[in-house]
Amino acid sequence: MKPKVLVLRAPGTNCDQETAYAFEVAGADAEFMHINQLIEQPSATQDFQILCVPGGFSFGDDIGAGRILASKFTSRLKDTIEEFRAAEKLVLGICNGFQVLIKTGFLVPADATGLPVTLTWNHNGRYDCRWVNLKNAGSDSVFLRDTESLYLPIAHAEGRFVVRDAATLSQLNSARQIALKYVNPDGTNGQVPFPHNPNGSDENIAGLCDESGRVLGLMPHPERFIDRTQHPRWTRQPDEISADGLKIFENAVGYFA
Repeated sequence: MKPKVLVLRAPGTNCDQETAYAFEVAGADAEFMHINQLIEQPSATQDFQILCVPGGFSFGDDIGAGRILASKFTSRLKDTIEEFRAAEKLVLGICNGFQVLIKTGFLVPADATGLPVTLTWNHNGRYDCRWVNLKNAGSDSVFLRDTESLYLPIAHAEGRFVVRDAATLSQLNSARQIALKYVNPDGTNGQVPFPHNPNGSDENIAGLCDESGRVLGLMPHPERFIDRTQHPRWTRQPDEISADGLKIFENAVGYFA
């Protein structure tokens, strides 16, 4: 039986259709649900194995990227999402969805002084859209199994990952929560300047998972590279190109095989 994916919609979400299509290409059944519908009927999550918060500009990013949708999660759906995660199901947040997972504390919980990590404005202070090289940073993420490197597009203005202090970074490393890092085109990841680290993220971090490995948030858009013809050089390097983004969706579907 195919796993069922709930693709969550909110005002301003604009990557839901292609995200659902990516899951369907990978072998899942995807359905859309508006955040207000889910608030009215939170038990609907029981019918799904994967929850995805796709990219876009939820609520227009009016008071910060993902903040209003995150507020709805924490005030109205916190128990529902925690039960979903406790049932060993999967959660994926892409770009704006990653921002939501960060600001809800579902990836890194808040402590007495607040959230120890955040996503904020790119160092260049503007929206940036380009392709980036990534490496699997050695996490236990279900979504990144058998994946060493990825080439994916980014499109965001508030994607700079910031860690509060060295102790927080150490904790993320020890818990194997750092899932993806931006790297240079040659694969090195020491000093990764702009544009290869497109937003100035601390430690070149592009994605995080929770400690179970079943929740993943990432700034790049894997749903925009599920066919080799979406690669910017597919006509010039046809034998060297594979659809890197599709593997993330295939891993999610394969988890329930």
